[in-house]
Amino acid sequence: MDTTDTTPIIPEPAKRKRFASFRKSLTDFFASLYNINAFIIRFFKEAFLPPYEFKEIIRQCYETGVRSFTLISLTGFIVGLIFTKQSRPSLAEFGATSWLPSLVSIAIMRALAPLVTALIAAGKVGSSIGAELGSMRVTEQIDAMEVSGTNPFKFLVCTRVLATTLTIPILATYTGLISILGGFLNVYVNEGTSYRTYIGQVFDPLSFIDFTAALIKSIVFGFTIGIVGCYQGYNSSSGTEGVGKAANGAVVTAMFLIFIEEITIVQITSWFR
Repeated sequence: MDTTDTTPIIPEPAKRKRFASFRKSLTDFFASLYNINAFIIRFFKEAFLPPYEFKEIIRQCYETGVRSFTLISLTGFIVGLIFTKQSRPSLAEFGATSWLPSLVSIAIMRALAPLVTALIAAGKVGSSIGAELGSMRVTEQIDAMEVSGTNPFKFLVCTRVLATTLTIPILATYTGLISILGGFLNVYVNEGTSYRTYIGQVFDPLSFIDFTAALIKSIVFGFTIGIVGCYQGYNSSSGTEGVGKAANGAVVTAMFLIFIEEITIVQITSWFR
């Protein structure tokens, strides 16, 4: 019986190279984690201390909210219409189409309205913030602000994060109402349900916890979109390539964190029901 060991022998230099690569990756990970935490802590230190940039905050709220109004309206209406249309056949099998308004309201107000709004904002607003700040960083406009005595972090970062944190809950509420209106159109065409009856059935199963959880999720999502977009753009490098990476990183990272936060908040909320 042949007992020869055929396991390939890894040269010692190759092992050291792999270990060095792994150590560098681990070091970079913890360094990035430290930088992110320091960035968030700096925001909370400077956001609520004078001087306050109220005009810039209002301008950023306009950029975040009003300029997203058309897209949010169209998306919210379609979500409510399609969700109602797709849910009807399943309920019709059990003769429970009268439950459709309640199902629509629970699904939209508890989950879809904040989540859909946050995902749209992450793609539109988050990428815009990342690209704008990234462009200012690579063209040294931020450095010029620091030299001139202006605090670029307060003017550029704090205002945008506060704007998204304030605006996303408003947009999410509006999305929920427009989605419910889209659901009403489908219910009215198929069942002939009056608007008063439909609205009564929509708000009947909702509780204070549902509205509170939706509001908390919207605030958290808005803060996440703003802080991620600002971090990616404020710390970008490598010229124009860095601007693209900042915009892409803002969208991908924000969406990933939004899903994690959605799962976490839903789990916490379920403990109070």
